[in-house]
Amino acid sequence: MVLLRLENFFQPKYTLLFIYMRRFLLMIIGMLGVVSLWATSLDSVRISLLTCAPGTEIYALFGHSAIRYENPSQKQDWVFNYGMFSFSEPNFVYRFVKGETDYQLGVVPFKYFEAEYAMRGSSVYQQVLNLTDAEKVKLIRLLEENYLPANRVYRYNYFYDNCTTRARDKIEESIAGQVIYPDEEKPVTYRDIIHEFTAGSEWSEFGIDLCLGADADNRADVRGQMFSPFYMKAFASGAMIHRADTIVPFIKEEFKVVDATQDEEDGFFMSPMSCAIALLMISCIVVCCGVRRGWIPWMWDAVIFGLQGLGGVIVAFLFFFSIHPTVGSNWLVVMFNPIPLFYLPVMIYKGVKGKKDLYHWLNVIALTSFMILMPFVGQKFNLTVLPLALSLWITSIGHLYIYNRKHL
Repeated sequence: MVLLRLENFFQPKYTLLFIYMRRFLLMIIGMLGVVSLWATSLDSVRISLLTCAPGTEIYALFGHSAIRYENPSQKQDWVFNYGMFSFSEPNFVYRFVKGETDYQLGVVPFKYFEAEYAMRGSSVYQQVLNLTDAEKVKLIRLLEENYLPANRVYRYNYFYDNCTTRARDKIEESIAGQVIYPDEEKPVTYRDIIHEFTAGSEWSEFGIDLCLGADADNRADVRGQMFSPFYMKAFASGAMIHRADTIVPFIKEEFKVVDATQDEEDGFFMSPMSCAIALLMISCIVVCCGVRRGWIPWMWDAVIFGLQGLGGVIVAFLFFFSIHPTVGSNWLVVMFNPIPLFYLPVMIYKGVKGKKDLYHWLNVIALTSFMILMPFVGQKFNLTVLPLALSLWITSIGHLYIYNRKHL
């Protein structure tokens, strides 16, 4: 969930030799970890789950998880991070929208990891895992194998396979027993969890809500809720390890290792709802003036239906082509689809010539049906959608009224 690139810590401008040395050192980290575990007392070795507070970027809004390995006797302190990706990858934006983004496991010294989150103002919480010596060795071996070049890359899935679920699964795999998590405090959906972390970012919440469909409003079970780093942290705090002969807490101790405060950033001065209401008011004014004059300016059609079509390109692409979870059940495709964008030249031509346009009849029927069915389709819509739909509906009603008044 959080971009943590080694280029942030080792400036690549220095020398090509330094870059190759850096890559070589990271490749042998895993081997050194297991060797030193066998060579030293395991009592001093700690393996912990790290949970990082949300950042301000959209990809960091939900926090981050990683695994920390500490071996004081060998002066080793590393972070295994499943959240590494690069914007410089070919076709990154297209692959991200399509749901084909590849993330990978990276390893960095803890001091650099700590410095990165302190700099961005995100606190980091550490939960020391209550593992036996054999489980510590197994977990490091699993991470070492996962860090091999052939194994480190994985296909990212926001809800089901991300930095948090990967860390959880590796930890569980290393335990000779079963981790029993506490029951959920209250029923929540995937969208409910998302909204907890987008509450202070209205535009991000609006954009995410436009993309996610009805499946995001399904109830998330305990494991499903663990896609969120802080939900994982909460469940880990109350979990127990059931081994053959003992039952022990999953977490031995927990504390804050980075105590930081984010600077508040000023967002856009208008919220999505304010913009949508403003658009609705302008639509009413334009239509009222159009009714008096006997025509609606084609420029307004170009703006409002062009925006509808542009938004529809994104929603429809996600609906039909993306493999992201929940986007294929999005009822907003009824309102936001590319048809207005493709039809816009014909619409403008007919509007200028005063010809009958069946598109507005179809648009009124579609939008009316959509607004009536909104409460019943099992999808929780962002309320901003309603004034947007009314703006489009009023504009099409205006066209129909003006044409009928002229020809009846």
